[in-house]
Amino acid sequence: MNLRSILACTDFSTSTDAVLSRAALLACEHTAMLKLIYVPPANELPCPDAACRLSHHALQLTQRHGIRVRTVAHVANTLDDVARAAQGADLVVTGTANERSLRAFALGQPEMRLVRKARLPVLSVRGRSDSAYQRLLVAVDFSEASRNLTKAAFGFSKSGLVELFHAIGTANDARLHDAEVSDRAIRAYRHECRRYAQERMFWLTDSTDARRNRVYAAISHGDPARQASAQQKQGGADLVVVGKRTTSGLSDFVFGSVAERLLRLSSVDVLVVPHDLRQSPVREHGGEPQARRRVRAGSSPVG
Repeated sequence: MNLRSILACTDFSTSTDAVLSRAALLACEHTAMLKLIYVPPANELPCPDAACRLSHHALQLTQRHGIRVRTVAHVANTLDDVARAAQGADLVVTGTANERSLRAFALGQPEMRLVRKARLPVLSVRGRSDSAYQRLLVAVDFSEASRNLTKAAFGFSKSGLVELFHAIGTANDARLHDAEVSDRAIRAYRHECRRYAQERMFWLTDSTDARRNRVYAAISHGDPARQASAQQKQGGADLVVVGKRTTSGLSDFVFGSVAERLLRLSSVDVLVVPHDLRQSPVREHGGEPQARRRVRAGSSPVG
């Protein structure tokens, strides 16, 4: 994950001050351009002096962090507006939404809908911090996309410790019990599942040769979202990284989404990386897009 341009969303509330602070820290760490966009709260009229206030925030962040900050002139009244403004960006940073509507119930909270629309990593910020991420928990499922998600986590944080986490599902255990399989056979099955998980975890950590000294691994049993949330609290990670399949909101509603449940359960920041990741345009030295292309990049299909 090469962060060259970051889009941060604000509604000028105190809660989104944390969004601007985190986005500025990332821009400083990655020497990236930071763009600010005003997104008024749902069902509220836009602030009449939005442009002036946005410029004031940009000036403050420039002076405080020594970074390049620009503002998006138009108001983002919809997620489509945010997605259009994110064209050319590598990351969108937003606050935690708690939308109570039929649309949110069926299609997910705004963060998840934005991941689908923009096909970019979306960082959901929970609280303010004045330091870089120290420990990342990366939810993996051992697919090829998990390896790419691991690489993305290292690119996202240049110095933080990375803990790879996998939860072995227990649905098959219940099926074996229903089929009246012996306890001995079930224990053997669980042992084989854990051995496979350990082998695949080594496969993932072995792919990070130069960075192996800051990689940890953990395996658990149970629901992936709940177990990842519990592991985050136990290990003290300040960022959870999870992949997102290219699925519709209706599909997530019917079959469930680990990424969406982690967003709901986590008390720390969550970075959602879509499978259908859109790479930002290649830039010339002047910073403007030179060409636009799309690639298939990776993330864990956990989601």
